[in-house]
Amino acid sequence: MPQKVVIVGAGPVGSLAALYAAVRGHDVEIYELRPDLRDPDTTPLNFAKSINLALSERGINSLRKTGLPNLAHAVLGETFPMHGRMIHVRKQGKYVREPQLYDARGKNLLAMDRAGLNKTLLDQLESMPNVKFFFNHKLVGVDFRKQLAWFERHTKSDDAARGTEIELRFDFMVGADGAHSAVRYHLMKFVPMSYQQEYIDKLWCQFHVPPTPDGGFRLPPNYLHIWPQDESMFIALPNLDKTFTATLFLTRTGFEQLDASGKVVEYFNQKFPGVVPDLITEDELRKQYSTNQHLPLITIKCTPYHFGSSGVIVGDAAHAMVPFYGQGMNTGLEDVRVLFEFLDKYPDDPATALNEYSRQRTPDAHTINDLALRNYHEMATDVKRPMYLLRKWIEETLDLYLPRAGWATQYSRVTFSNMRYSEVHQRAQRQARILNSVVGLSLATLVGTGFLFARSGAAQRAKMGILRSICWVARRAQGLFQG
Repeated sequence: MPQKVVIVGAGPVGSLAALYAAVRGHDVEIYELRPDLRDPDTTPLNFAKSINLALSERGINSLRKTGLPNLAHAVLGETFPMHGRMIHVRKQGKYVREPQLYDARGKNLLAMDRAGLNKTLLDQLESMPNVKFFFNHKLVGVDFRKQLAWFERHTKSDDAARGTEIELRFDFMVGADGAHSAVRYHLMKFVPMSYQQEYIDKLWCQFHVPPTPDGGFRLPPNYLHIWPQDESMFIALPNLDKTFTATLFLTRTGFEQLDASGKVVEYFNQKFPGVVPDLITEDELRKQYSTNQHLPLITIKCTPYHFGSSGVIVGDAAHAMVPFYGQGMNTGLEDVRVLFEFLDKYPDDPATALNEYSRQRTPDAHTINDLALRNYHEMATDVKRPMYLLRKWIEETLDLYLPRAGWATQYSRVTFSNMRYSEVHQRAQRQARILNSVVGLSLATLVGTGFLFARSGAAQRAKMGILRSICWVARRAQGLFQG
């Protein structure tokens, strides 16, 4: 029987939840605080453009499972493939670029503009007769027991601070209204929710890299470009219009020191070779640094995500995370798929469905939240280290030539599979124990000699000896991974 489903938040996650509900025949109403998000004049909630999205398997799979066969195709048509990372560093005083593929089997991440994804989803919703939009509506109250909600409706002609209040009934509410979720705030009044948030000691500032004068890319386009500098990092993702969206990550103190000194160009020349003036002119760098906001990064964990059978939170409302694993949006889209799989499994018992959803999704969301925090170190520091590169080579070689052992890198499982995040982490820990026990001193000795990636036969023989030892252990541990 059709229900009245209210979605709070018209971003990509809320829009996908609305599509899943509408395809199942429910009457869907979408309430959004801002004006129509397809309007380029609509200001994002953080007053800046979003860090570009890296769409991966979890997000793509969730789009495919909507029941709308052309949706994923339409979204993927607006993406740009990235084969791996391009690391920009100085070695012996010389600027070099070092590509690192994401996956030994050639799988790609897909760079995408958040607004483009949002527009595609909203356009699809607009074509469905059982969907209604309510932009400029602020959630001010919810009673999850009585299934009543109150919104303030604002129009351009409103002079008062408060808009016109409306009351509505609903059967089911989905809160997809971001890290500072109003739905979560009201949900806490009805359920004993454990909640923690942390602002990490990193701010981010976005930069725009234009095309070349002849309309081409200024960097090889099929990579996520990274300038790793330990306490700071600069990244750039390609766009379809031959531009790059770039982001500086730096500590709060670092930003304060740059603000005080004004030596932004000098800092970039010291830390990020090849950026100025090849990608951004000195004047444009100063302008963008001073104009674009320096914004915080928040991480949020909470549980449970629901109350009874009447309400649930998804996406950043449930588990905002830092962007260093590129999984924030993918996790939110996957939330929607998992949620509706449970609702389909228990069609006559939505309370059980939501309870199962919270029970399963909480450890997965907490895991990827933690992994995202840790991955800053990999991106800003480890990618420069021979030990990291050797471990990556070993794991990818085992994945290619010993697939029955079930060996794969943690990154590959997170990004290119739909395995639960908690299971990914467990398997990665098992692999690490095997790798550490077999390699031990051999790795340290090999790396310490400084000839890890030299072309000498001795280096290659040493690497292959380590690999043979790990293969032997991996075969013996095959049942451990597959069980």
